[in-house]
Amino acid sequence: MLMEHMKRLMLLGMVMMIPNGCAGMPDRSPLVVDVPISGTERDAVHSLALDDGDYVEGTLDSGTDAADLRLIDTEGRPIRLLLNGTAGREVFRFVAGPGMAALRVTLRGAGGYRLALTRRIAVADQRPVPPGHLSPTIAALAETVTRGGGTEAFWQDMARRGTPLIEPVTDAAESERVTMTFLARGARRNVRLLGGPNSRHENLERLGGSDVWFKSYVVPAATRLSYQIAPDVPDVPGTCRECRMAILSQLQADPLNHRPWPVDAPDRYNQVSLVELPGAPPQPGLEGGWAEPAGRLVGERFASRILGNTRDIALYTPPGVDPKGKDTVLLLLFDGPDYLDRQAPVPTMLDRLTGDGRLPPTVAVFIANPTSEARERELPANPAFAAMLADELLPWLGERMGIRFRPDRTVLAGSSYGGLAAVSAALAHPDRFGNALSLSGSFWWHPADAPPDRPEHMAGLVASRERRPVRFFLSAGLFEGGSDGDIGILESSRHLRDVLEAKGYEVTYRDYAAGHDRFAWRGALGDGLMALFGH
Repeated sequence: MLMEHMKRLMLLGMVMMIPNGCAGMPDRSPLVVDVPISGTERDAVHSLALDDGDYVEGTLDSGTDAADLRLIDTEGRPIRLLLNGTAGREVFRFVAGPGMAALRVTLRGAGGYRLALTRRIAVADQRPVPPGHLSPTIAALAETVTRGGGTEAFWQDMARRGTPLIEPVTDAAESERVTMTFLARGARRNVRLLGGPNSRHENLERLGGSDVWFKSYVVPAATRLSYQIAPDVPDVPGTCRECRMAILSQLQADPLNHRPWPVDAPDRYNQVSLVELPGAPPQPGLEGGWAEPAGRLVGERFASRILGNTRDIALYTPPGVDPKGKDTVLLLLFDGPDYLDRQAPVPTMLDRLTGDGRLPPTVAVFIANPTSEARERELPANPAFAAMLADELLPWLGERMGIRFRPDRTVLAGSSYGGLAAVSAALAHPDRFGNALSLSGSFWWHPADAPPDRPEHMAGLVASRERRPVRFFLSAGLFEGGSDGDIGILESSRHLRDVLEAKGYEVTYRDYAAGHDRFAWRGALGDGLMALFGH
């Protein structure tokens, strides 16, 4: 421990010794993981505070301009060329060693850049994947299969216990994490998992020549997710996307999972399987499960001149709530029908939260999409869609249904593209919408004509504009991270939070041990409403 402490002090001392004469004064604050640095200098130096042997990953985004990235020593001399004349977003990797003091960015154009460390693994944490299996049960079964034994007793046990298989992590330091193993029986060629603890379509592994297919993860004990499995997905000819989409032909609920959702689905292909570990946070207003809404639900058709289309609108008023009350909260929720069924029963949630005083009187407006194509066009930061909400829908609600609204008591809310729409429309019309609630917002999105150095359109808009009177609740799933150097919902949501806070906005942000999943969003919606308006 003493030696490690001395190494750290030596490296920090070397950072401070970088001479003033080297091009680009080093940042006084060393680069740290997940805190990007932006700059416009042609030649800039950013100091490092690393321990000998640290494994480091990072990204440099120089837009359309070419850029070089070098590791330099305490005298400003180059040690290693990491990136050579690259443009756009590039990933770099290195192992920290003696004398490495800083990163030097050299731009070959007049634009800017964004530099970030995305990963740092200390020597003590650089452990190889342990041999064998994460799951002790699978490890024991593997031995049985190797000796020629069968799997029938294992499957009988899984049918009794239910899947996925949950086991404690053997490492005592991992008390807040568990091993989760997804299982499938009897597939001939492959099994894929959709909705597991990552953002990809994972392949399950076959256990020897047996009928057991499995995939294990170490996950937080607070995990809540829904998933489906797809056995024997055909390998169709075509593009990569066409191959991936073939999974839809076989996606279905896990037959050994004890919580199919919804229970009354017509078949297993229209069901998902639920996982809700004991440490998962409560979902406000849904503690007792679904109940028949006790308020008043009114459906209407709404025609927009601005967008040139017509859509369904549903208004829900909980018992005892006056839509005309001056303090009533007006919730406008995108992808409205998704939040009116038993899977995400927002009316039930509002009945309970307003009934027991956790929320003030709240009226919900559920806004449908005319078509799936219209959703793809309207929700991603579309100014015309925002204008429809502000200049047509709000006046229509006032005239047709007598709803009164105040910007500070009006909230736009949505998930995925809907979360992006909520933030962008509130910022575009803060005189109408004083609150935005985003559930796994698609803040990785940017217009097709955006410059390469602006991959996160919304964060760029916030950074370039004056602060507006809007409050925010942002949430993302820990299993929504990007891969292969691409930014995901988790990273872009955290980045937007940082940019908003830097501009002085009031922001509440929460991560959930979940994926891109309505099963998690329904609870985050209640959390967000209580964060913005709760007593």
